[in-house]
Amino acid sequence: MKSSLTFLSIIVSAVSLFTPAVYAQQKLLAAQSEVGFTFKQMGVPVDGKFTKFDAQINFDASKLAASKVAFTIDIASATLGDKATDAELPKAPWFNTAKFPQASFASSSIKALGGGKFEVQGKLSIKGVSQDVVVPVAMTQAGAVTTAIGTFAIKRLTFKIGENEWADTSMVADPVQVKFKIALNGVGKL
Repeated sequence: MKSSLTFLSIIVSAVSLFTPAVYAQQKLLAAQSEVGFTFKQMGVPVDGKFTKFDAQINFDASKLAASKVAFTIDIASATLGDKATDAELPKAPWFNTAKFPQASFASSSIKALGGGKFEVQGKLSIKGVSQDVVVPVAMTQAGAVTTAIGTFAIKRLTFKIGENEWADTSMVADPVQVKFKIALNGVGKL
């Protein structure tokens, strides 16, 4: 019996050497992270942000085919910094948070571009509409913290954001720039 337990412990130890334990340790540092957006209202840029979001990251720069990124945003946390406007965002013409409380992104592939830059392809889902997007990401490391930054464009009307009278793009432009800074710990060397 003792030799069986010893043999089993050797197997477990050997498997753990080849298991990507770094995946289990990768964690979003929410206090150091930001997700924002910019759009134009009557030609004037307006900045907003989401205050609640989460990420599940399994990233290994040497094994990109096995790497995955999943991101969820609590849409009701959207703010433009104005109470009256913020009260409108959860309503049906805009985000309809009662029916669609979260937006999500799930990667399908990650491609290295060199110099800490990557191209992440995946599906973005907002308000019940899903679309394939390509997200450029630049990653840097300082000590134990890895920071991923990027910006990509979406069309708000594709995702039914701003319906009915708000579909008029002369009031609120269709293009929206999504920008993020995601801080993580537990990511291996880039």
